[in-house]
Amino acid sequence: MTQLLRVQNFNVSSDGIGAGEDQSFERPFGHVDPGRLFAWAGATASWPMRTEPGGSRGLDDYFTRDYARNIGAEIMGRNKFGPQRGPWQDHEWRGWWGDEPPFRTPVFVMTHHKRPSFTLSDTTFHFVDGDPATVLEQAREAAQGKDVRLGGGVTTIREFLDADLVDTMHVAVSPVKLGSGLRLWESPDELLDRFHLEVVPSPSGVTHHLFWRK
Repeated sequence: MTQLLRVQNFNVSSDGIGAGEDQSFERPFGHVDPGRLFAWAGATASWPMRTEPGGSRGLDDYFTRDYARNIGAEIMGRNKFGPQRGPWQDHEWRGWWGDEPPFRTPVFVMTHHKRPSFTLSDTTFHFVDGDPATVLEQAREAAQGKDVRLGGGVTTIREFLDADLVDTMHVAVSPVKLGSGLRLWESPDELLDRFHLEVVPSPSGVTHHLFWRK
């Protein structure tokens, strides 16, 4: 069975920005307010951090539920895991997510500065130094036949796109302009040489962009 490398529920602004500048412990997305990008998902009935009943159904809820479908491992960049740069100064830092990370699979964190793997709940984090193809091979082995999710951030997704390793992408484009930050694209048309694209508008105002390899 083919194991796909999938980008799932990645969020950008209408001008293609997926994260801000000047990331810190207090501001994981830098100067960008993540609520401006993620509001559509947080409003759904299936949002995993929902504490009250209710929430929307329909298209947005479908994509929220689809996030974990047939995913056996995740790849992420170091700056999705945390804001540190350079050699690890604090091995007590175990990610933004507390004792119950939402991944529930092996996670491969790409970094030039390795550290020991560790497990929180049902998620094991591995810190790997390799090119995209090598890291994908490791993740596919750990996924045991399931697909691998490419979680981001922007720089990591661009690296895998440049290496022509991404099979499918779902990018949710929010109707806000951010002006500056880490940009996934100037226009989604940049990818049409390699991908089919279907654009599906949602009543929430978000436009879901679905890419699959030609």
